[in-house]
Amino acid sequence: MRILIVDDELLARKRLRTLLAECDPRHQVVDAGHAGEALALLHQPPAFDVVLLDIHMPGQDGMALAHLIQRLPEPPAIVFVTAHAEHALAAFEIDAADYLTKPVRLQRLQQALAKAGRTIHPPTPAAAARPDGPTLLVSDQGRTERIPLAEVLYIRAEQKYLTLKTTARSYVIDGALTELEARHPQELVRIHRSLLVVRQALRALERHPELDEGDGWAVRLRGSTELLPVSRRQVAAVRELLMQER
Repeated sequence: MRILIVDDELLARKRLRTLLAECDPRHQVVDAGHAGEALALLHQPPAFDVVLLDIHMPGQDGMALAHLIQRLPEPPAIVFVTAHAEHALAAFEIDAADYLTKPVRLQRLQQALAKAGRTIHPPTPAAAARPDGPTLLVSDQGRTERIPLAEVLYIRAEQKYLTLKTTARSYVIDGALTELEARHPQELVRIHRSLLVVRQALRALERHPELDEGDGWAVRLRGSTELLPVSRRQVAAVRELLMQER
């Protein structure tokens, strides 16, 4: 690969050069200390395959530079390399191949380059098939991934965070239920002030007077034994949805 490192810190650029040489000594590596220098290099042939891009830099930051890179006729894959984890969701919203936090480990850099390689040389249509339907971006222990909504059971608001439950596990995510509800009105259904469920996961509406929440009404979801409370004002809508699915 022909790789451009963009970072205002000389030591960080040297560290990445060393790691890239360990990944594969055949990589052609060029580095830039700021966005202006990087843009000049990107407009000169030969083209780069991957840009390893810092975010916080003097002058134009990495996010702004990434948007400019994407406007190139044949943009390289972008891998963000930063000490700040809070920009991960924004990075994936602009289709970054990966997001690495400093200090970068060799194994994670190898994984990022592999992802970038699949972006540059995509597999056949059959191999590249992705789950149908929308996805949600989830950050978990420094890793950001896309979770198909088809795998989600429900999203619950708890204090300052949201808990997203899939058939396999739970994630803690940032955001607001109202925002998700507005973004995915065809897939997500409000059953309670603190709960959204995936429409296709609904299996049954049941009366459970002993429940503390939901006025004694609850739903069951596929693949789960958990009872989720339904507020009285949502009972009719949930019942109608279940009838439509029959």
